[in-house]
Amino acid sequence: MKRVFSKMISINYYNSISKLFLITFLSIFILSCSNDDEKHSETNNEIPQEIKNLIYFRGDENAPTVLINVQSGPSNEFDTVSVDDFFENYNTTDILTINVHQVQTLNPSILDGNDITLEQAINFNTESIEILSQVINFFKNDGRTVHVLGISFGAFVVQELIAKKGISVADKYLIMTGRLDINDIIWQGLSEGIYGTFENGVNPILEPNPDMNVIERNYARLSAGLGMNRYTQLLNTIQDLSDITYIYGATDEAVGSLTAEEIQFLQSKNANIIAGKGDHTQTFIDFFDQGINQAFGIELE
Repeated sequence: MKRVFSKMISINYYNSISKLFLITFLSIFILSCSNDDEKHSETNNEIPQEIKNLIYFRGDENAPTVLINVQSGPSNEFDTVSVDDFFENYNTTDILTINVHQVQTLNPSILDGNDITLEQAINFNTESIEILSQVINFFKNDGRTVHVLGISFGAFVVQELIAKKGISVADKYLIMTGRLDINDIIWQGLSEGIYGTFENGVNPILEPNPDMNVIERNYARLSAGLGMNRYTQLLNTIQDLSDITYIYGATDEAVGSLTAEEIQFLQSKNANIIAGKGDHTQTFIDFFDQGINQAFGIELE
């Protein structure tokens, strides 16, 4: 399949599964667990404008439970559709749902015109982590329960958040279709604007040339800026990762399947691992509902 990895990290791929994503992803916020409701019976602070400038949200600003979607992509288009559709179709009582800006959605022009360097991509990603951390900290400091969801590129962003800010920055995490230590050949290719795919979820294959589109090349470099990191090393200082539910697909063509070493690392840290037999998209389809239930204690209506 041509440029499968690019579809994982670009808005074109995101749009291609958006209808399915909305049906499943947007049903996750129906119920918050009773223990959280008792612990956070009420909050008193409306969201300040400086935080509102960094997010798109729907729901009661004082809701006791906040579920933050870490946007996939990367894309320079800010996703508001997911939150909108959820609030048009599901019970939103006591739930605040949020999508958080990344640097390239706040300032799309940074990816237009010229190729960015890998160093610039790393710096942009660092800024995006700081934005996400700022939003999470506001709600945590206000006494809310904060759940964080990262799928595909969002999975890498969440891993970087935990590596930089610690596991306790939020309450629970669901990470889907990501990698801890993606193959060097893949991230190195991405750093040059060259996309790749995984045959049978295992064997990495690069395209022969960089993408023709400068924005796509820059998306690739943003992905390389996270994919280059070895998260089995960066997360090793954290003794317990039991607040993480990690879902992967055995034949994931976009990021590859977790290796035996990656699985062993997660097991050694008490993470909850869900293994799927499918590819990037099928794993999401088959295991999303199970993931949000096990990660956040949330059941579908």
